[in-house]
Amino acid sequence: MRVLLVIDQMLHANNGTTMTAQHLAHALEEHNHEVRIACQASPGDDTKGLYIYPQPELHVPVFQGLIDAQGMTLAKGDTHTLAAALRWCDVAHFMMPFNLGHIGAKLAREMGVPATAAFHVQPENISCSIHMGNFKLFNDFLYRFFRRRLYQYVRHVHCPSQMIANQLQLHGYANQLHVISNGIDGAFTYRKLPKAKDLTGRIVVTMVGRYSVEKHQDVAIRAVAHSKHRDDITLVLAGQGPTERSLRGLAAHLGVDVRFGFLSQERLRDLLAMSDIYVHASEIEAEAMSCMEAFATGLVPIIADSPLSATPQFALDARSLFRAGDSADLVRHLDWWIDHPKARAEMGHTYAQLGERYRLDRCVSRFESMLEEAVADAQLESLPNITPSASESETRNV
Repeated sequence: MRVLLVIDQMLHANNGTTMTAQHLAHALEEHNHEVRIACQASPGDDTKGLYIYPQPELHVPVFQGLIDAQGMTLAKGDTHTLAAALRWCDVAHFMMPFNLGHIGAKLAREMGVPATAAFHVQPENISCSIHMGNFKLFNDFLYRFFRRRLYQYVRHVHCPSQMIANQLQLHGYANQLHVISNGIDGAFTYRKLPKAKDLTGRIVVTMVGRYSVEKHQDVAIRAVAHSKHRDDITLVLAGQGPTERSLRGLAAHLGVDVRFGFLSQERLRDLLAMSDIYVHASEIEAEAMSCMEAFATGLVPIIADSPLSATPQFALDARSLFRAGDSADLVRHLDWWIDHPKARAEMGHTYAQLGERYRLDRCVSRFESMLEEAVADAQLESLPNITPSASESETRNV
């Protein structure tokens, strides 16, 4: 099958959606599909061996500074190159609900090209970044906006978690929803390394993710500050983003040993192999690949129990869940795991076994089935006109 992936940012792997797209592209190729990408690209960019239909960069007035701070790049859909890409493919898969996704999905509908979409961008990711995360009316507006811009043009929608599927049904999406994990890359397996020289003798607590309001790295910093082991803990916050300055200020004010910085995938794997505990304080997550990669490596996670995060589904017992936003509850769990190294080691193996259930190769087979359904629908000329009626929606757990 010839598969076209349409995503704003593909060549610079500094966010979870891009990493998911890169892993998906390679996995589909390993399953004997031909894959091409429509994404933002400029002359001279390293295409990483991918066949690219380059799209110009989209600059958003007022918000461009925030987009840049998040390490993101948006693309402006070019109808000429998108039409060429759509004529080539058997099915197109759209991964983000912005200008590129809107132009491409609308064009695919007009050309009669089978298309699917993924729901990776939660409205709360946007609203929290502009300090409107608690405004329900604004979040509801974004759900409607995304539906009009992208999801009305496709029937089949990939949801990386049941939580996302539930939110789409709640907000009136009448698409056929396929709950499929994004899948853990095979490079993340149980692994332990001696600690680097600057970490020798330290208790290494790690959290991976963008420095953004909804990720709540501040909760992890405050928890370490109040831990009885604070003088022995090094907290590693791997990532980049607009809240870095405030996080550095908080760490300095509280006297916590925190390491900041974006890491390559190779360095990230080594960091996880040298870590003792993984903390996931984020309250907004479609699935949280960073946490999955951590526990697949053999780390015990401590996860924020937030209703808008899918990550709590991975907690194997209450010792791996803390009240979202509550640093006092987090420190209670953190100190318990530090005080019980034998239990931590045993559960590390158990979590690594859990990771095997979410291997990318297993998940991509289910993703293929969704693509095949979309192609079959188009062949039967039975693609319905999606209307926003929650009662008509269907969810498939695969």
